[in-house]
This record gives sequence, structure tokens and C-alpha cells, in this order.
Amino acid sequence: MGKRKRIAADARKEAKQAVSLAKLNNVPTSPRKMRLVADMVRGMEAFRALGVLKFSNKEAAARVEKLLLSAIANWEAKNERKAESGELYVSSIYVDGGAMLKRMRPAPQGRGYRIRKRSNHVTIEVDTLNNKQN
Repeated sequence: MGKRKRIAADARKEAKQAVSLAKLNNVPTSPRKMRLVADMVRGMEAFRALGVLKFSNKEAAARVEKLLLSAIANWEAKNERKAESGELYVSSIYVDGGAMLKRMRPAPQGRGYRIRKRSNHVTIEVDTLNNKQN
């Protein structure tokens, strides 16, 4: 690896040090429904986002809340201290489509309609506020 590439790689690695992420794979809900919940908390302060998710009436909110708690715990383990209120925020959250179960449903006149049971993958990144301002 060349010197310039090494410097760029080290800079990327240093930037990732403060960021902590958690992933949730193969969640059996459609990505469209999960994105509604993800949009609610994107860019929000982490502990405020936990409150929003706790009182949301969407089924996907409970899964995202648990994932956010995991991301906060990962940050605490990486930095070896407890996170204070107002320190962390949800820097990015995105939902990707997962594996799709395809089923056939009987339809009129001998035909079959396809049913697609969708799943998704959710990734959430938690970062400190002072990194956001830089």
C-alpha cells in the first residue's frame, strides 16, 4: 500500500473510532414500514430517540429501540465509560432490504398469485456531539 493510501486509511480508521454501530439482520417486517420508524429518530439525540421509540405505537419501534440500546452499549464498551445524557446522537440509520420469502396463493381460474414476505436489515450508528460539530 502506498503512503498516500495508508494516510487516508488511517484517517478513516481514526474517524470511525468515535462512531459505534449496531446491526439487526433479517427482521421479518417490510423495509418500507421500518423506514418510517428510522426516519423518526435520524439525527436525534440518542436518549431522546429512546423516549420517542418507547412511546411510538409502531411494531417496528420496539426492535429499533433495542438496537439503539445495543449501539449505545457498544459505544460505552469502546470508550470505557458511561454515556451521559445529551452526549450521543444517532448519526446515521438506514434500512436495507433483506431476503424475501416467496409463496404462491391460489387465485381464480387455476392461476397463482405470488406473495412476497419481505425482511430487512437495519444499521444504526451512534456518534458524539462534538464530532458532529467538527
